[in-house]
Amino acid sequence: MPVIRASEAVVHEMHGVRFVSYATPAAGSKELCAWRTEIPASTPGVAHTVSREEILHVLSGSLRFTIDGRTDTLVAGDTAIATPGATLTVENPGDLPATMWTTTSVGLEAVLADGTHLSPPWAQ
Repeated sequence: MPVIRASEAVVHEMHGVRFVSYATPAAGSKELCAWRTEIPASTPGVAHTVSREEILHVLSGSLRFTIDGRTDTLVAGDTAIATPGATLTVENPGDLPATMWTTTSVGLEAVLADGTHLSPPWAQ
């Protein structure tokens, strides 16, 4: 049984946001990836189109999600679902940091608005 201790989680940073990776194939997961995202206050989002379903659960604070043009503010305990092909932006316009937990399937890719393709290491 793979166990990933908090001290063993792999940290990645992109666009001013920290992605703390727990479940990946390198850590023993076969099908799913999961990570905690730490978003500082006043952090704008980066629009991207996702190749796989993502489940995004707010752990603390408040975040603004825009999925395919619909914008909602979610608070701790709320969950958003981005389906494959959806365009997603997550931002923290507030004065306090926020965290969320994300789960997706292995191999997630994202395409930025400028056409840049990303294969985030925390989802591979």
